[in-house]
Amino acid sequence: MSRFRRLLRWALLLFVAAVVLGALALATVYFVVSAKLPDVQGLRHLEMQEPMYVYSRDGKLMALFGETRRYPIHIEDVPERLKQAFLATEDSRFYEHHGVDYKGVARAVWLLATTDDKRVPGGSTITQQVARQIFLSSEYSYSRKLAEMLLAMKMERELTKDEIFEIYLNKSFFGNRAYGVAAAAEFYYGKPLAELDLDEMASLAAIPKFPSSGNPLSNPERARERRDDYVLSRMAELGFISAAEAAQARATPMHASPHERKIEVYAPYVAEMVRQEMIARYGGDVLTRGYHVTTTIDPTLQSAAISAVRKGLETYDHRHGWNKVEQHFDLPDDEDAATAAARLRHIPAQGGMLPAVVLRSSGGSIDVVLADGTPLTLDAGTSRWTGRAPSALAKRGDMVRVRRIETPVKAAAKDKDAAGDAEAAAEKPEVKVTWQLDQLPRGQAALVSLNPENGALLALTGGFSFAGSKFNRATQARRQPGSSFKPFLYAAAFERGYNPASIVLDAPVVFRMRQGKVWRPQNDDGRFRGPMRLREALVQSRNLVSVRLLDAIGVEYARRYISHFGIDESLLPPNLSMSLGTASLPPLMVARGYAVFPNGGFRITPWYIDEVRDRDEKVIFKEKPATACRTCAVTGGAQTVAASNVVDGFNLGPAAAQPPKPEPAPEDQAPSEPAPAAEAPADIVVAPRAIDPRVAYQMVSMMRDVVQRGTGTAAKVLGREDVAGKTGSTNDHRDAWFSGFGGDVVTTVWVGRDDFRSLGYREYGGKAALPIWIDYMRVALEGRPVAANDPPDGMIKVSVSANGTLLPDGGGGGISEYVKVEDLERMQNYSDYGNEDTLDEEAFDIF
Repeated sequence: MSRFRRLLRWALLLFVAAVVLGALALATVYFVVSAKLPDVQGLRHLEMQEPMYVYSRDGKLMALFGETRRYPIHIEDVPERLKQAFLATEDSRFYEHHGVDYKGVARAVWLLATTDDKRVPGGSTITQQVARQIFLSSEYSYSRKLAEMLLAMKMERELTKDEIFEIYLNKSFFGNRAYGVAAAAEFYYGKPLAELDLDEMASLAAIPKFPSSGNPLSNPERARERRDDYVLSRMAELGFISAAEAAQARATPMHASPHERKIEVYAPYVAEMVRQEMIARYGGDVLTRGYHVTTTIDPTLQSAAISAVRKGLETYDHRHGWNKVEQHFDLPDDEDAATAAARLRHIPAQGGMLPAVVLRSSGGSIDVVLADGTPLTLDAGTSRWTGRAPSALAKRGDMVRVRRIETPVKAAAKDKDAAGDAEAAAEKPEVKVTWQLDQLPRGQAALVSLNPENGALLALTGGFSFAGSKFNRATQARRQPGSSFKPFLYAAAFERGYNPASIVLDAPVVFRMRQGKVWRPQNDDGRFRGPMRLREALVQSRNLVSVRLLDAIGVEYARRYISHFGIDESLLPPNLSMSLGTASLPPLMVARGYAVFPNGGFRITPWYIDEVRDRDEKVIFKEKPATACRTCAVTGGAQTVAASNVVDGFNLGPAAAQPPKPEPAPEDQAPSEPAPAAEAPADIVVAPRAIDPRVAYQMVSMMRDVVQRGTGTAAKVLGREDVAGKTGSTNDHRDAWFSGFGGDVVTTVWVGRDDFRSLGYREYGGKAALPIWIDYMRVALEGRPVAANDPPDGMIKVSVSANGTLLPDGGGGGISEYVKVEDLERMQNYSDYGNEDTLDEEAFDIF
């Protein structure tokens, strides 16, 4: 055998050995890598991060929570041309290969061998991109690339092409926190996929390659080049579109702009309460699981609440004149309007008040520029409420607030028929735009509105502007309710045998304290009226009557009794000052307590999350609130009571039924016997009874009188006999309140300052808070039937004299009152309080 033949034989053997060894090595690598590949079946049920949606009770969007924008879509809902745009850009042979495009791989290998680039384009199919996005890291290595290819082939064996393509379209990142093509279409163009034009489809298809540096907002020129020179060209080359269509799309200017999903109901304080509660219930990842939360919020009432609070605070603030500018910028002499406007970029509008920088101040007017670059000239008419010209209020560089005011005007439209048709078009409304110089109110306010029958939250606002302060004064602030606390005290006294006709002295009294000091409570007007019926004492809000009443029934008894309203007993002062409303309570807790009166004496629990659905629309939570039921039996342990979640120190969301805890009986007093009643319907959870229904009736009657002829008479403007409530003010006018109800709505309004400074001279509850309450309730009560207040069983109608003396039956005249049957004997044995000499100061130990 020749030497050549021997060399050839050895070469052949070595080649075969190399092939075998190579095959073994590849097989080994394949089995090692493939053994570590994840199961891809889970991709059929892949849960992508999706924001949490919050809705009002009628399904209008209130808020979106989550770091990502993503609205998953099904592949059949994607327009064919949009699919073609992505296929032309990313993987034109997607429906032909089996996960790996060998032509693309060969091209990538050739570029690696013939260039110095470490990263080369091509080689990754849509399937490989999905594999990398979900299962693999972004590390650039041969082992990762091999795993990607093997995983892609595995995915192609177990999933359909459309399933893979759907995952890709929903998973890809498009910049600006937009994940998925549906979210990108909405954010950049404000459109659903079906309404996209060809140029917009091409622009979207160009983004995933460079989502941060090449999207239409961050770099519109680069985005235009990719749209025109690559995506549209490839689509035309592949026959997806004609040359004419491509040319027309190229001629369309880039027009992307940010589009946030429209919020239909503005309720930021409630939305934040929902976010906190959902995290507490379901964990921190609740904001990425696509939950849909329906609340109890009424959109019309919520809008009315915000409007009433803003109007009320602006009116209050304007009463006290111009304060001072918010801040000052040192503007160089040559600074132009655009540069000055840029200083406002991170200063939010609050309550409809826009920030503006003063560029010129002279001659009675000022020139300002808004954050968007809009220039305005404000003359004396824009600051009429201050009594001074704008140039006397602000100088160059000051930041002021301006308000846009739109005034509807009517203008006759032209005839529809140009030929001279006799019928003219109906008048169409036009809007006249003016501007007002304004300032952020020095005061703050909170409004809470509930359904007293079941505690459903109808509307809530925790301040003038959520953008200015996220502190929710409706749930987090603890302020003294002043005289608006008195109805709880009077109810406690009525349980102890007092009634609206009972006489209590409105006279000076002194309480001696252990430290040797004395406490002399005073009426607000500094006067004394002598013996008074309790009805009149509440109507006129007499402080000394309340102090004597609490002293008579006992502080500890009163604290326990008042806790039945849902007011935390630990927040109630253990001394006689409680009678003047010195407890520090959140407005929502006060509203909860007031709900007991119109609902017949039941303690409801405020709640606001009605239903929670997952991303597949499956109901995972449905509220079943504890409900007042006047005809239901509530004896023993037969009723069920909703257990409640605790937020901000009080219950906000009943979640499950549990047996009620027995209510403690007042000292030295057996609980009132409830009237016989029917069993509770099977479909409701009956709220626990808080007070005797007869006491609830008496308190409603008295608080209606507060509106008809007392401190709340301004509310008579509502023109309803069922409107009732109580004003509240505290020392030095630090807090102003009005709590009340009408129809099936109970509402509490608080006004004060966050720094606890005085609201100003004579800023009582009836002046600062009641106008807000009226403006809101005017909307809330529209179309609602007038609520009746019929005396329940166990009461008797009597006639009394002006000094509380019981008049004989059939005697005629006198004042009519309904009292509890068991109180009648006390009234018959009553001796005339007015004949005693009791107007001198009496001394009591406050302890």
